[in-house]
Amino acid sequence: MAVSISHLGYRKLSRVIFEWQAADRASLLALFILLEVSSHWLWCLFVWWRQDIYGSYVNMDVLYPLWIGLTLMVLFFSWMVSRLSPIRKDTDSLYKWQAIIVTLYSLYIAVVILVMGHSSLVAGVSLVGGAMLGMMLIRRRYVWKAFLGHIVLIFLVTLVPYFGLTIPNLRQMTMSSFPLDGYSYLTYSEMTSIENAISASIFKNGILSWETFNQLRLSSAFFWRTTHIYMALPKAIFIIYMFRTLLLILDNSKAEIMQYANQDELTQLKSRRYGLTQMQQALLAMGDKQDFSVILLDLDWFKNINDNYGHDVGDQVLSEVAQTLLKSLSEESIVSRYGGEEFLIVLPDTQHDSAMTIAKQLRQDIAQHIIKSDDGTDFNITASIGVYTLTHEERARIQSEYRALALEESSQPLAETQKSRRQEADINKARTDKTSTNKASTNKASTQKESSQKTRAQKRISHRRKRAATEILKAQLPSDICQRLICIADKALYEAKDRGRNQVVSANAVLAAEKDKIAVLYAIS
Repeated sequence: MAVSISHLGYRKLSRVIFEWQAADRASLLALFILLEVSSHWLWCLFVWWRQDIYGSYVNMDVLYPLWIGLTLMVLFFSWMVSRLSPIRKDTDSLYKWQAIIVTLYSLYIAVVILVMGHSSLVAGVSLVGGAMLGMMLIRRRYVWKAFLGHIVLIFLVTLVPYFGLTIPNLRQMTMSSFPLDGYSYLTYSEMTSIENAISASIFKNGILSWETFNQLRLSSAFFWRTTHIYMALPKAIFIIYMFRTLLLILDNSKAEIMQYANQDELTQLKSRRYGLTQMQQALLAMGDKQDFSVILLDLDWFKNINDNYGHDVGDQVLSEVAQTLLKSLSEESIVSRYGGEEFLIVLPDTQHDSAMTIAKQLRQDIAQHIIKSDDGTDFNITASIGVYTLTHEERARIQSEYRALALEESSQPLAETQKSRRQEADINKARTDKTSTNKASTNKASTQKESSQKTRAQKRISHRRKRAATEILKAQLPSDICQRLICIADKALYEAKDRGRNQVVSANAVLAAEKDKIAVLYAIS
């Protein structure tokens, strides 16, 4: 795709700049460089045209070679804009031309740094802005190496005047009150201060009149400041806009990623992973006197629908059932697609009787809903539902038992450590008895070693005790409590299927007849 000026529209740029192929992005970078170099070429033309006024502020011996170089750059990048797109499939050639673009533009920025001064506004925007723009459009490795090269150049330019060397400077200032031997980057700030003083002397009583404004317009300080604004400000604005666009695209991409990760594409419900996360957060946020209900819903004979009407109709059924659930439930309910034709509904702060009422209403709404397929066939579908409510009393009992088991498990490593310490002490004692006839110095060294070992063992025991205490404080519920609650509801769901489907079964009622199995269900694995 050939790059033209029309492709620089803001909306177009926001949509496609980061989706173009490498060749198109490189061509776009060449176009940006062409626009920048062309604006600098026009500045040289303006200075040449009005050299009778501004010739005393500009070193014309430096301007003419710079103007010739800018002309060659304009011609080269004009050709490069249309050269890159045809070679988009030739990766080696494309990388070669990208390296050439970076090299030429780096040399250009180096010249700007030399002739404008490394502390000027133009040099700073060209160095930083050019690097950021290049990293967005072409291989970052090339741009990074060029940027490091410019950093080295700045250090060299700073040190060169100390060795008695003079670097060509585009800026020139004629003084008659006292001499200035040369124009180096070491005296750039001093020159600016002098020009500010000269400009300030133009004002009378601190008032700017039309006469003094005309004198200020013809001063060196005003000329170079407007030059810096002309060369740097448009590029700075464009770079800021580009990064604003980049941030908007990143924000949109993040929102899309989060949507795909947290939302089921077919039903527009929460995904299984996100639904479980929301369920866990809701469970941890429950108050001491609040119950927590879980509903697991499965569509009856859904495989027959896919076999008889096709998968498209099956997808339609899932989508319409999901919408029915959303319409029937409150905003506090957490509704997710658990898998296949199964739906998970979490009802925070909902007692068992209320949860059963809600489940029966959902079963009725689904059974009364008519599915209308594209071929004109109408049919109904039913659902089997399992309900389980974790009461606040049961939750408190689980927390108490879990903490007790956690404390018991944390004390086991301490007992094993103490046993190991006793065995180690017996071994050391036997070794001491065996070597009692050795020299006193040897006994002393052995005693110091044993003392060191005891100290390290005591530190390990203290560390383990602190870690165990921390784990006990953090222990509230088993880490897989959500899966266990769903497992209980799933048992009630299969009981509903065994009873002929299109039924609502309470897991609490089922477990009431199997009290001996409840403790096993909550045991720490």
